[in-house]
Amino acid sequence: MMMMMMMMMMMMMMMMMMMMMIMMMMMLLLMMMMLLLLMMMIMMMMMMMMMMMMMMMMMMMMMMMMMMMMMMLMMMMMMMMMMMMMMMMMMMMMMMMMMMMMIMMMMMMIMMIMKMMMIMMMMMMTMTMTMTMMMMMMMMMMMMMKMMVMMMMMMMMMMMMMMMMMMMMMMMMMMMMMMMMMMMMMMMMMIMLMMMMMMMMMMMMMMMMMMMMMMMMMMMMMMMMMMMMMMMMMMMMMMMMMMMMMIDDYDDDDDYDDYDDDNNINCQTLSFYMNHLFFYLLQRN
Repeated sequence: MMMMMMMMMMMMMMMMMMMMMIMMMMMLLLMMMMLLLLMMMIMMMMMMMMMMMMMMMMMMMMMMMMMMMMMMLMMMMMMMMMMMMMMMMMMMMMMMMMMMMMIMMMMMMIMMIMKMMMIMMMMMMTMTMTMTMMMMMMMMMMMMMKMMVMMMMMMMMMMMMMMMMMMMMMMMMMMMMMMMMMMMMMMMMMIMLMMMMMMMMMMMMMMMMMMMMMMMMMMMMMMMMMMMMMMMMMMMMMMMMMMMMMIDDYDDDDDYDDYDDDNNINCQTLSFYMNHLFFYLLQRN
């Protein structure tokens, strides 16, 4: 009897565990969905912002990818899309790029945390420790593989970039690469998580700084333009004034006559003096 009871208990326990597991998984799924939704929203917003057709297309594609891919892949796709976009557009789109990058960083952070959660759950649930370890190892391996492929792709993209891009773009690429590296590290050892987060924060800060710089530049440009305009206006005014001053009317004939006479006299006197001087010099010699 006791044995039976025990068995029953065990069974019950198992059932409970299973249920819990399923529940957890469901939760995770839900979370993922939420994330996706969020991403899509952001994308939509961006779309609103951008007017160019090409950009729209790209965004659409991205959305599709997001719907299709699961966690890691989704990110890869996003990266790739980013690259393409970079190739496509030039300096004027920089701001948008930055925004995208920020979103990606957020994404990555969330994903990592989710992974952690999953593994932790596994540990907590039914399996034995060895089993869990094995599972973890497997997961790591898979991630690593994915990462490798991704890195390769990234490298290829990079090459292409180098061929056709300018400095700013390259910088962006570097950032991407850095992010990839970070991810790799994360996969390899979870201990790095904290550090990674810090790094990401730093990167975000950098992005912010860049944005600020851009803004400042814009402002400066505007100011310059304004100044120029002002200068031009001033010049114009001056010119006008000058013109006004110049226009002077000689109405009286008398004035004219006087003027002429004056001139003549001046000329005569001058010539007279010159003559004198000349003769004087001659005599001395």
